[in-house]
Amino acid sequence: MLYKNGGLVAAIVASLTVRISLHKSTREGFGQLLGTSMGVAVAFLSIGIFGFGVITVGVTVLLCSVAARALHLGEVASINVPVTALIVIGPGITENNAVHRLGSTLVGAAVAILFSYWAHPKSPAGRTIDQIASLGLRSAKLLGIMSEGVAAGFTQEQAGDWLAKARLLVEEIPRVRAQALEARTFAKWFPTAELDEAEELYSRGVAVEHTVVQVRTIARTLFDSAVDGGIPQSTTRKIAEALSAASYAISANVGVLLDDGAGQGDPLLTEDMRSAGAALVDLLIDGSSKSDPEQMVRSMSLVSNLDRIADSLDQSSPALHDVAVPSEPAGSKVLSLSPLEQGRNWRKRIRKVIPKRLRKYL
Repeated sequence: MLYKNGGLVAAIVASLTVRISLHKSTREGFGQLLGTSMGVAVAFLSIGIFGFGVITVGVTVLLCSVAARALHLGEVASINVPVTALIVIGPGITENNAVHRLGSTLVGAAVAILFSYWAHPKSPAGRTIDQIASLGLRSAKLLGIMSEGVAAGFTQEQAGDWLAKARLLVEEIPRVRAQALEARTFAKWFPTAELDEAEELYSRGVAVEHTVVQVRTIARTLFDSAVDGGIPQSTTRKIAEALSAASYAISANVGVLLDDGAGQGDPLLTEDMRSAGAALVDLLIDGSSKSDPEQMVRSMSLVSNLDRIADSLDQSSPALHDVAVPSEPAGSKVLSLSPLEQGRNWRKRIRKVIPKRLRKYL
């Protein structure tokens, strides 16, 4: 109704913009508007210089790529720039056509952002809990499988399968991190969200990340041990008990998370993990004179990995709170670099080409 023949454009933009959450839809909508605006500007520039023709199309795509690169646009916005420019050029560019496209894009993005609030039945915090729980349970299951394998006597092929599964778990970390960041950001500006809950879930997301990394390291250690002949029979039972204790502690911690997002796990379970590790250390020290030094070092490293998992479960390690966690990948953002950072970079470049006597004015 607002723009002639704008309904189709608005519908396309709405379908492309709507995402699983209000936060992601808003970001996607901003990317659509930014890409559309730049595409229209590049289209006008190309037509003004070269007129309408085949050369204009090629130059437009080239200029769009240069502009997206210069402004450090992420994947969200950079794809929209050439697409918008070509669509605007296609029917014969006019100022009225460009204004209608921008207006239709705004309408479509606004509709998508409005309805994305109901796009998913759970809140960002609820989705964060689900992802943390899923990753935690998969880690616990893998530790349980490794425990049974160590007790029964595992082969190099089995250890390789464990390591492959552990690597797949690590690949899930960026997704959990991005969801935890979204929950925290959402809670800061949305009135119905609980900021304390979001911060707690963010800490749990960091903790499960550390846990998964230790699970992968344990799988790698067992694989290296299998390559060098396997774990000595004298220590298999203690190692299996320690891995089993870790598996049970992680599962119990996930159960508490699902029942009460702010609840804490049973400290006795993490103490059982540490006790099992200490018993393994005592056994290794007692038999050190008869053990292969390399295998002994690997078994000792398992104890360190289990201790880190215990620290992650009860969140007692300073590494969880005192070290900054990377945000989501730059390519997922609308702008890979913030406008302030881009401004500082451009200012430095401009200063380099200006005579020294004039630089003091910049």
